[in-house]
Formats: sequence, C-alpha cells, structure tokens
Amino acid sequence: MRKSVLHSANRAQFNLGTVFGILGSFIFFLGFALLIPMLIAFIYGEDVWHTFLYSASIAFVVGGALYYSFKPEHELRVREGFLVVSLTWLFLSLVGALPFVISGILPSYTDAVFETMSGLTTTGATIFNGTTSDGFVNPQIESLPYSILFWRSLAHWLGGMGIIVLTLAILPLLGVGGMQLFQAESPGPTTDKLTPRVQETAKLLWGVYVAFTGVEFLLLWVHPSMDWFDAINHAFATMATGGFSTKNASIEAFDSVYIDTIITIFMFIAGINFAMHFRLLKGDVKSFFDNREMRFYALITFISVIVVSTSLWLFNQYSIGSAIRYGSFQVVSIVTTTGFGTDNYEVWHTLGAFFLFLLFFTGGCAGSTGGGVKMIRWMIIIRNSFREIKQIVHPKAILPIRIGDKTVDSDIQRTVLSFFVLYLMVFGVGALIMSVMGYDMQSAIGASIACLGNIGPGWGEFGPTDNYAQIPYIGKWVLILFMMIGRLEIFTVLLIFTPTFWKQ
Repeated sequence: MRKSVLHSANRAQFNLGTVFGILGSFIFFLGFALLIPMLIAFIYGEDVWHTFLYSASIAFVVGGALYYSFKPEHELRVREGFLVVSLTWLFLSLVGALPFVISGILPSYTDAVFETMSGLTTTGATIFNGTTSDGFVNPQIESLPYSILFWRSLAHWLGGMGIIVLTLAILPLLGVGGMQLFQAESPGPTTDKLTPRVQETAKLLWGVYVAFTGVEFLLLWVHPSMDWFDAINHAFATMATGGFSTKNASIEAFDSVYIDTIITIFMFIAGINFAMHFRLLKGDVKSFFDNREMRFYALITFISVIVVSTSLWLFNQYSIGSAIRYGSFQVVSIVTTTGFGTDNYEVWHTLGAFFLFLLFFTGGCAGSTGGGVKMIRWMIIIRNSFREIKQIVHPKAILPIRIGDKTVDSDIQRTVLSFFVLYLMVFGVGALIMSVMGYDMQSAIGASIACLGNIGPGWGEFGPTDNYAQIPYIGKWVLILFMMIGRLEIFTVLLIFTPTFWKQ
C-alpha cells in the first residue's frame, strides 16, 4: 500500500495515458449507443442499418484500442479530469457523426459533426432543410430515415444528463477519479451529491431522468396525432432540453393544445435541478419548495409568460387563450434552452420579441439539463449588485450574500462573476466572427447566443423557421466549439487553452 501511495505521489502532474485510456472507454460505450438506431432501422425495414453497424464497429475498435493501450491505473487528478471531459465531448461528436456520412445523407463531414455536437450538447441547431455554402441541398427532416431521426434524438437524451455521468453510473472501472469527471461535466457553480459515492449519485440522477422520460412518452403517445416513434423522440428531446423534432415545423406541426401543454410542463420540469426532483420523489416536499433557485426560476418564468402573452394579446391580436398557449410554450422553451417552436417569434410585436431575446441569457437551474447562464448565477449576480449599493452607503459594514439561510462563499461569488464576464466575452467574440462572415447584426448575435447558450434557434437568418446550413465551414467549426463551451460551462473548455494548464 505504501509503495502504491508513493508511486502515485511521485508520478507526473499530468498523465496523458490515463486521459486517453478513459477517453477510449467513453468511445467504446458510444458504440453500444450506435447499435440502438440499427434496431429502429430493422423495425422500419430501412437499408441504412449497416451504417450504424459500421459506425459502432469503428467506435469499438478505436475505443477498445485506446483503453487497452492506456488502461488507467491511477486516480484522475483535477486537470486530467477537465481534459478528459473536453476531449470526450469532442471525440464523441466526431465518431457520432459517422452515420450521417456513411449513409450518404450528409456528404459534408463538417455538417455531420455540427449536427452531432448540436445533439449531444442539447443545442438543437440543425443544418437540415437548408442549402450549404457550397450549394449542396441538405434533405428535409421529414425525409430522413427513422433510424437517423432516432439517432439525433438519442444523442440529445444521452447528452442531456451527461454521457459521462451515465458512464459513471454503469462502468465501475471509472469509480476511481469519478468525482473529477462529475464536477467537470455537471452544470452550475456547485455540484449536488446525493450520496457520498459519485457512482450512486449518477445512478440516482439517471433513474429520475429515465422515469420522467417514460412518463412524458406515455402522455404524448396517448394523443392520436403522435405515434410511438414521434412520442419517444420528443420525450427524449424535451427531457434533454434539446429541441430536435421529427417534423420540419417542430411542435407546431402537431397543432395540438394537449401536446403543447404536456411538452411545456415537461420542459419546465427539465429546467429544475434533478437532485431536487429526487428529493421530492422521496417525499421531501419542504426541501423542494424551499429551494430558492427553483422559486426564482418559477418566478422568472411566470413573469415572462405574463409579459409575452400580454404582448401577443394586445399587439398581435391573439385571443387570450392562444396568447397564453403560444407565449407560455415559447417562454419555457427559451428559458430552459430547449428550442422547440410552435410559432415564429420573430414576427411578434417588439415587446414580446425583445423580452424573449432577454431570456436567451437566462437558462434553467443548476443541475438541470438546460444550458445558459443558470438561475443561481443570476441570483448571486443580482444580490451582489444590491450588496455593492449598500456597501457604498455603509462602507464599513460587513454585508454577506445569502441564498436562503446559506451564506455564499466569496470564492463562489468570484467564480460566478468571472463566469459571467467570460460568458459575455465569448458571446461577443462569436457575434464578431459571424459579422465578419457577412451576417447582419441580428443574425450574428442570434447565432452566437443560440449556440453558446445551447438554445438552437436564434434570430435573423437563424430564426425558428431557419437553419444553419448556409454558414461557411469555418463558421460551423466556430459554432461547434461554442456549443461545447456552453454545454461544459465555459471554464472546462477554455481552461485547456491556457499555458498554465499544461505546465507541470
């Protein structure tokens, strides 16, 4: 035992072999996920089944070779954990893009990676239904094989709760060093562990996730306009707050108040911390409703629904019922960064449209499947601002920031403020890059925040009725990076680009 401890203490501060070994296990796991759409192809008699078999075989070979060549023997350190998470999301997108290319549906590998990264990061930005910068016409969503449609939605669902969290739940080999991966991937300024063991926490979170997905699937399936295939795909996309649909017109295609209502409810549920859902299901009702972030999230959503619905009623001549229906759906869709659509919000009156644009910078609760800034960060930023005002009046007073009965540590305050500044900087850089490519200000801003916030539809040329096919390939790689940065909460990805990260 002593020899093992000394060996671990004396090893290099950065072990790429350990990183590659664990990365290989994730790629190997992706191979099993790629076999599931092959079953859908068999069910519907599609001849693209071999596409998924070939893709899965590549994942098994590459993942297995990496794992057995660099089998992890040491506990992960913090920097190794961050690198594993960043590389995992990148390489899973590179491998997950293979079915689109092998099947011939997308001749551009860049477009295939864009669609896959959009799926795994639950962004929901698509390149289908549009013409690429080199003149290729991508197929419409409803003309795609069922198995390809299912792969898009399955990518959402796996990425929603986090494919690394899933792997931690089912692969004991990653029990060592698992906390570093859990913290690096999990959204929010703090990570809520339900049990002392990260493996058990991952299992509980995924158990709640699966249960909610199953309930929504059944509620959607009972409606006559949805068959089982549409129901499971939209349940996957809703609980992952992803936004990929099996229809070109998204949820609007079903034209059903019932379906709009069910999906609105479950989008809202998906925007709440899943640890709080677990506590509620265990009977801890007080803990759930006393949670300040959840209450703030509900309040912001409620106020937004009132404002946007009122705008639709007064200025767009919607009936009160229709205004509430479309206003509440679109508000919840944007707040939770799901990106589903039932109406074209770009043609709404300025009041409703601009208020909706502000929601692009919000996001759900920490620990939810939603992207964006997150409500807990906004709470800390707002309270810190009021604290600074009081501090000017009472310069010698000690004024801590509290969330409920808990004092927010100064380290967390600093991290949140740094996150917010970096978020705005990255957003600005993205908008600048898109504007250099010739897009107008509205489109450039819309594409940047829609991908960074993992929302999907943006504004201008990338609105709810448009797509991202037209963007030059270099622009698509920029947005691919932005989707990953947004999903992994800024620091995880940007950290590996700093010289300090690589110094021994």
